[in-house]
Amino acid sequence: MGDEEKVLIVEGKSDKIKVREVLNEPLDIVCTNGTIGQTELEDLADRLFDKDVYILVDADDSGEKLRKQLKRELPEARHIYIDRTYREVEASPSHHLASVLLRAGLNVNPVFLKKKDLRW
Repeated sequence: MGDEEKVLIVEGKSDKIKVREVLNEPLDIVCTNGTIGQTELEDLADRLFDKDVYILVDADDSGEKLRKQLKRELPEARHIYIDRTYREVEASPSHHLASVLLRAGLNVNPVFLKKKDLRW
């Protein structure tokens, strides 16, 4: 991947903290703080133009709205989805979050992958 930086877009600060706990690689995590205005969105897209972008938002109406906005402005971004049962990134169990991040190609702390009762 050359010199590309990886950037993960999340909705809120608590999501950022939760993701940081399970990740095992340096990654720039950007918070949108919920929905985002068109100007902010364009500025964000310009800033992230040459980066490897991942999008992880809540599995609820506001998260889906944000995902659609980001899809338009950042068509190359990789989308990461949590199970709808958890609804919010911060409410997802660490082992679930670790597995979806791992499937997206991100390095996670292996301690979170050793949960005995993994439910898929």
